Amino acid sequence: MKKIWLIGYAFALIADLIGIYLKNDILIYVAKPLVVIALILYFLSATKGIQNGFIIIIVRALIFSWLGDLVLMFDSFNKNIFLIGLLAFLFAHLIYIRFFSLVRMSEKIKLKPGLILLVVVYYSGLIFLLFNDLHELKIPVMVYGIVISIMFLLALHMLFIKNKEAGNLMMLGALLFVASDSILAINKFYESFEYAGIAIMLTYGIAQLLIILGAVKYITSASKQ
Repeated sequence: MKKIWLIGYAFALIADLIGIYLKNDILIYVAKPLVVIALILYFLSATKGIQNGFIIIIVRALIFSWLGDLVLMFDSFNKNIFLIGLLAFLFAHLIYIRFFSLVRMSEKIKLKPGLILLVVVYYSGLIFLLFNDLHELKIPVMVYGIVISIMFLLALHMLFIKNKEAGNLMMLGALLFVASDSILAINKFYESFEYAGIAIMLTYGIAQLLIILGAVKYITSASKQ
């Protein structure tokens, strides 16, 4: 059954990308919400029967991501809609932060100064690039940037967990999530470019998939110990 949900996810993501390319709003409105719904159903199917507190944490992150997806489909109508979508994804990242933090602590992994420096350089560079174009959205975007940077920092530490495959998947997913949000910010505030929508959705869709695949591998392997 879980493979069916992955196939559904793939079809929904491809349909959404086609909708973005063709500028077909109806196809986008139908397909985009189904991407994360399919991932939720896959995740629940893959972890069925397992008693683990991480499961509800991941589901909550996906639900807030889904809400963000829904809201941001209409952000062109009103700038406040963009802020609501930003808030939904802020909560999703905060929940992912909790997940990665709990994994890091359970694996007794210390924070790596080199990774902290890397993330600080990324955040500083992005804000420096966008700052003059953010206007009244400076504070919300900077706060969101801090949150997603912390999420990325903790995800980088997944490289050091015992389950290397799970750690690599989660880290790559977080990296693509950061890439997606960075492309979105550059396109929206700095300079728009052709096919930005496709790049944003493709990196975002794969990001969520990789995080979920990694989380499934981590949770299922932990349940067998």
